[in-house]
Amino acid sequence: MTQGAYASLAEWFEYLNADCDYEKWSQYLYERLCGLGIAGGRGLDIGCGSGAFTRRLARKGFSMTGYDISAEMLAKAEALSAKEGIFPQYVLSDARKVHVLGGRADFAVCVNDCLNYIPAADVPAFFRRMASCLRKGGAFLFDVSSPYKLRETIGNNTFCEDREELAYLWFNTLFEDRVEMEITLFVRGADGRFSREEERHLQFIHEERFLRGAAESAGFDVHEIEGAFGDKSDRTRLNFICTRR
Repeated sequence: MTQGAYASLAEWFEYLNADCDYEKWSQYLYERLCGLGIAGGRGLDIGCGSGAFTRRLARKGFSMTGYDISAEMLAKAEALSAKEGIFPQYVLSDARKVHVLGGRADFAVCVNDCLNYIPAADVPAFFRRMASCLRKGGAFLFDVSSPYKLRETIGNNTFCEDREELAYLWFNTLFEDRVEMEITLFVRGADGRFSREEERHLQFIHEERFLRGAAESAGFDVHEIEGAFGDKSDRTRLNFICTRR
């Protein structure tokens, strides 16, 4: 059965992505926030998924709210948060329709490819929405998988992995402005038999110049654009460090 993005992957997402080093990534975000004078207050995690960054930023002392369009991802986020004894708020919402209750937030993060799921035509409105959610001087940290990564590493390539608990096949087709992804999961059940689930994903390619222009037009100052973990030589990710004017 083919399902929407992250319906089946939610249960396994952090497990399969453990090598991305969530601790180091979260520390990078924290250091960038502190560098912008944000050392406490209310934070929004847009496209929070299973809550990896939401939980870690909450442990840093921020009052966090995570937003995601996948009910399955949010269920996993709540379960993992409860297991760790921390309780951020989680809200089911499309990133383009986020609402903040109780006044504007001090910062927002939108990382690990969430913005790649938003088509280019909707990006300017998304940035305007984010500006409306933040106080003046509030920080906005967002990233995308770079055009280089999607075109040269992901697009038109196939990836697979076979683990004890599950296996997956990941097929990617490159188009001019996007990569269409088909993922098949084989999950071992308690009886040793495998169940099969399929998902389809669509990630859009966003150029650095386009994102900078859209962010600035929405009322943000872009202070820095850097690669993964702040590495300026990295070509796989574009991290934008912004504040609201």
